[in-house]
Amino acid sequence: MKKEKKHALINLLKIIDDISNKEYQKRVWVDGKGPECDDFDDTVCDFFGIGESIIEKHNIFGVTGNQYQLLTAFYYEFRAFSSEHTWSSELIDTPEWTRITEMAKEVLKAFHWKTPDQD
Repeated sequence: MKKEKKHALINLLKIIDDISNKEYQKRVWVDGKGPECDDFDDTVCDFFGIGESIIEKHNIFGVTGNQYQLLTAFYYEFRAFSSEHTWSSELIDTPEWTRITEMAKEVLKAFHWKTPDQD
């Protein structure tokens, strides 16, 4: 896989990692504590900006069949959620958001993703 494709896939997985992590969301999205500068709207835009091209051309990104299925299911579930809800801090503890975070964790597991603190 070429360097720029690998970089795009890594960036997508970093975004999915943020989506999977409620502690991160509470600290950064809700409390505005850094060092990160991020919010839900930025995450949505970044995810769909990168994710769409990776899903459309998954073969050239080295995405396996299982990874593709999980990523696609997550993509459409997250699309529906982000289209139906305006972000508020109360959403973090809803069953719908918990489903999104759990699906994100499954995608990360399929890609054998490790966060920096897991190295």
